Amino acid sequence: MRAELTVGVVAPRTGRLAKLGAPLLFAGELFRERAPRVAGRRLRLAVRDSRSDPRAAKAAAADLAREADVVVAMGGTRVLPALSDTCEQLGVPCLTTTFPWQVWHRGRGGSPERPFRWTHHFCWGLDDIAAVFADMWDEVAPAARVGCLWNDDLQGAWLRKEFPAALAGRPHELVLAAPYAEPAADLAPQIAEFRAAGVDVVTAAGTGEDLDLFRAQAARLGLRPRLITSSRWLTYPRATPVPGVATLVYWSPQHPYRSSVDGMSAAELAAAFERSTGQQWLQPLGLAHALFEVAAEALGTAADPEDPGSVADALARAMLDTVAGTLDWTGGPAPNVATVPLAGGQWRSDGDGRCELRVVTSRRCPDVLPEAALLLR
Repeated sequence: MRAELTVGVVAPRTGRLAKLGAPLLFAGELFRERAPRVAGRRLRLAVRDSRSDPRAAKAAAADLAREADVVVAMGGTRVLPALSDTCEQLGVPCLTTTFPWQVWHRGRGGSPERPFRWTHHFCWGLDDIAAVFADMWDEVAPAARVGCLWNDDLQGAWLRKEFPAALAGRPHELVLAAPYAEPAADLAPQIAEFRAAGVDVVTAAGTGEDLDLFRAQAARLGLRPRLITSSRWLTYPRATPVPGVATLVYWSPQHPYRSSVDGMSAAELAAAFERSTGQQWLQPLGLAHALFEVAAEALGTAADPEDPGSVADALARAMLDTVAGTLDWTGGPAPNVATVPLAGGQWRSDGDGRCELRVVTSRRCPDVLPEAALLLR
């Protein structure tokens, strides 16, 4: 019997996803300090840099296959599928998050008839994003006309596929503008489409730079939507509030959840991150910590934590209350998947020169109480 068990961590320390690296690495070290032993053995972390690149992520997974008992990772439209596919091919138990489950599961060829053996995931779905956004569109108009600003990549293709189906029972009308290449150089054609259609709302999934470009061009060209909902831009702290813009809230210090290890609350986790890093808390922090909670649970409940098949089986039957909420792989929407509920929020000034993410609608996440009213433009 080995004296230690190893959790492999594929983190974007460099590249465009590097913001996700800090909370993941912090959560791993904090977890190792608070839970130094699993199944009576020392817990070790083995970290590799994905470099925010799918090829580097595949290489990292292949490298960790030689020493890790389970691999964890988060984030990246191209990175996570590449990492997960590599673990699936090599027979390495793997757990990932912060990527809509339909794209992770169906995009990799998964189905109820063909579940994955080694790879598992937890996140919200594209249908959940659509439902939360539609709850906020209701406050603009009972049947808002919604301009959809989506790129021409994998993310945009899946949004075009899933959003109309998810909103089939809602009265809102979607106006699908022509896809744009990311990073965007000119969004005037899409803005012209929205003006011609008379949109009340714009929904997007763009980078911060692309959304800033859209807002600046829209203002110059006379498009003034009362609300913009963005699933990607505003997950990270903003220096100043942005009027009339709302986003998703999947985790915050206000969430009433606690760590399965030592009862640490969401608020305590956020405070610990800020003390250690000097940075403001980030939404991915809660899901990053939950990765390690579930990985440790799988290692601790596996019939043999040194046997990859036993660990994969433990992940498949995991049901655990974590600092990110209850994660249940026995009752997810698809094999290998557990879900995270979503609320809607806006960044607001706290009066002390800092912006805080405030929950404005929580119909889909009743454990969290709204903190403020939705502000429209």
